[in-house]
Amino acid sequence: MIEVRSSRIHGKGVFASRKIAAGKRIIEYTGETLTEKEVDARFDETAIDDPHTFLFYVDEDRYVDATVAGNEARFINHSCAPNCVVEITDGRILIVALRNIAKGEELSYDYALEIEEEPIAERLALFACRCGKRRCRGTMLDI
Repeated sequence: MIEVRSSRIHGKGVFASRKIAAGKRIIEYTGETLTEKEVDARFDETAIDDPHTFLFYVDEDRYVDATVAGNEARFINHSCAPNCVVEITDGRILIVALRNIAKGEELSYDYALEIEEEPIAERLALFACRCGKRRCRGTMLDI
């Protein structure tokens, strides 16, 4: 149903290898499950400014780090006009088609990243969006 290959948005991307219907669960985002304490121990202060993270917040004290035991879902890029949405159900991170997706189309979802610091110009530049959509907000941050 999907394949990973080079993306015009960023690095690698995930593409539909056949048509995908709206509402279809495409893939689960997998990786090592960590607590907040384990995340703090693994990632130092400089990681806050790294937009190339595979760390996904699940709930209260649970994160998924796709750099360890992750699958193809970690390569789904951000878009301000996404064709997928993330659903967290029973602690699972599911990527679901928001609309019908054509064969060959790149999959994307809105990362809506949240950071603790105020999004100053340098940070906005680090988290710049490259989706190229007409209504691009210019950042992967949820602002």
